[in-house]
Amino acid sequence: MGVPKQRHTKSRRDKRRMHLYLEEPTLAVCKKCGKPVLPHTACQNCGYYKGAEVIDVMKKLTKKEQKQKAKEMQERGEAGGGGKGQISLEELSKK
Repeated sequence: MGVPKQRHTKSRRDKRRMHLYLEEPTLAVCKKCGKPVLPHTACQNCGYYKGAEVIDVMKKLTKKEQKQKAKEMQERGEAGGGGKGQISLEELSKK
């Protein structure tokens, strides 16, 4: 059995371990809710993937959490998409 004849120094040990480290995962942004998600996976917050609802997030929550989540999603929908989808009469006359 091979036994080392001399002790290896700390620098030699550290040179060997130089490539052993953790990398931060690459994250994408959910198009629906804006939360960071892993690429090519459904968002755990809103349940959407590529613009379609894949997971029913509300189904897994309790009644109290469902109310809170519905309120939060409604506020986000009004604040984010209110100006883009609906056009008022004044805006139509300007075009």
